[in-house]
Amino acid sequence: MVRIYFFLINLNYLLVSSKKLTFGSNVIHNKEMISKLQYKKEISKKLKERAINEGFVISGIASIPGSSRLKLRTNALDRWLSNNHHGDMKWMEAQRRKNICSLLKNAKSVLSVGFSYISSQDNNNNFFKVGKFSQGEDYHKVIYKKLKNIGKWINDEIPDCKWKICVDTSPLLEKAWAEESGLGWIGKNSNLINTNYGSWFTLGFLILTKELIPDKPYQSLCGKCDKCIEHCPTEAIIEPFVVKSDLCIAYHTIENRAKTIPKNIEENLNGWVAGCDICQDVCPWNKSVPLNNTFETTPKEWIKNLNIDSLSWDDKTWEKNLKGNTLKRIKPWMWRRNIKANLKNK
Repeated sequence: MVRIYFFLINLNYLLVSSKKLTFGSNVIHNKEMISKLQYKKEISKKLKERAINEGFVISGIASIPGSSRLKLRTNALDRWLSNNHHGDMKWMEAQRRKNICSLLKNAKSVLSVGFSYISSQDNNNNFFKVGKFSQGEDYHKVIYKKLKNIGKWINDEIPDCKWKICVDTSPLLEKAWAEESGLGWIGKNSNLINTNYGSWFTLGFLILTKELIPDKPYQSLCGKCDKCIEHCPTEAIIEPFVVKSDLCIAYHTIENRAKTIPKNIEENLNGWVAGCDICQDVCPWNKSVPLNNTFETTPKEWIKNLNIDSLSWDDKTWEKNLKGNTLKRIKPWMWRRNIKANLKNK
């Protein structure tokens, strides 16, 4: 009996000790979880602040693979492509665009940023018009340099995190991921719109292998407004959120490699020789936005003074002027084509 009594006492002691150990390990585990969550919150906040300090006006984070919204955007892209609304922009057909992980193995998060290009000096040349996004320095290089600086910061602050820069030319659903990151919503003119900065900004991305705290995606605030659709002179916005490229002035002045511009486009150029801002100019969200008056957004002198004399420029003059500018995508012969097309209706 005595042996049984001591056996029961020892058994009870072991059970109590086991419960204490389990409780203790649970407390430690919970503390570790809280500590990891707190770290993710802090590093996510610092990363977005770093982006703002680098010169971006907005920044946000999305988790990969994202919400069901990404699937809807991917389906919308498929419909757009199947209807051949992308014209000759065959690079839009890249399958990698639908899978962000094809750009960086083990990708977990995306930092999305917006660089404002709107300046008080934007060219108001009523004779030959150039899209505001392209009047200053080449935004690809500007954004890339800023993102690379953030990448160097990541190397110091999050050394186990790999990263990849994506700026415009990468096969990525850019506006969809920017929307997912809380930068804005995709408007009826297909541009990303932010309540504070309108749509006057270009996008950049850092794909990361670190799990971070995602921001809440934007909800559309276009409402019943159809101004962009109503004011497009070529009716390129064939339905809300769908732009048919071969009806778009910007497409024809920048991407179209044909020797002539279609007559229905030519008759509606109204001075546009590189891009077109009509659907953005009429957007209510763009009426009052902060300006970004830096050397990066200051219009080039030749753009401010572009006139009929440019028809006499040889290729070397064009190449000199276009150096360091986004518009070098438009070849000299295309500039002459666009200018001549405008003069037919002046």
